Amino acid sequence: MVKISDPNSKLIAENRRARFDYHIESDLEAGIMLQGSEVKSLRKGGSNIGDSYASVEGGELWLINGYIAPYTQSNHWDSHDERRRRKLLVSKRELARLWNSTAREGMTIVPIKMYFNERGIVKIKLGVAKGKKLADKRETSAKRDWDRQKARIMKQNHRD
Repeated sequence: MVKISDPNSKLIAENRRARFDYHIESDLEAGIMLQGSEVKSLRKGGSNIGDSYASVEGGELWLINGYIAPYTQSNHWDSHDERRRRKLLVSKRELARLWNSTAREGMTIVPIKMYFNERGIVKIKLGVAKGKKLADKRETSAKRDWDRQKARIMKQNHRD
């Protein structure tokens, strides 16, 4: 049976640098509170979560420094601030676990990707992560290069 891709589900933004800079221990999906002009801008694809992070403050989870481009067709009083703090929606149990891991264990909450789910609702995938040292980053880069080289050799040997 051929799986038909859902026109509502779509990747909006991806933080590819997060996997390079952090050891991702676990991940979770969270909802995000947005204004109407922000959703319309995301449908056009104007977003960046590369420099953003999430923080537990006052019993709530916030996305800080996430960029959503202004929507050009909206009124000037209806438009949004591009880098405003946005509230993330998680259950109380997940919020307690996130607070515990950041406050006690020194972990960081980084956004991995932002997407529309199959119902057309904006979701953000968060990773609970620990920062990598420079040597770990070099090791990751060397492993990726070796895997690429190994695949090239296997492909060449397969042709012969």
